[in-house]
Amino acid sequence: MNQTMLDLWYTKNGGSCTIWLHEHLFIIKPGDTIVMFSDLVCEKQYCEKNPTYARYLLIDIDRNCNVRVLPECRLSDMSENINEGP
Repeated sequence: MNQTMLDLWYTKNGGSCTIWLHEHLFIIKPGDTIVMFSDLVCEKQYCEKNPTYARYLLIDIDRNCNVRVLPECRLSDMSENINEGP
């Protein structure tokens, strides 16, 4: 879930630049590559180092497949107060 309080954009598997409104979810699956951007033409990466699928799994403590992206590209499980930097 995008909880940055910003509208971000992303590409999935090198596809088209797609808006990611704050407070909205999108689904990733094993092998997917997601790159998050702070501009609408997908040129300025939001995260210095984009998280991998494996990183999302590590953050998802309760294994319910819900992870949130917080400001400054911190990651957290949706049900925990644990924050992880990029």
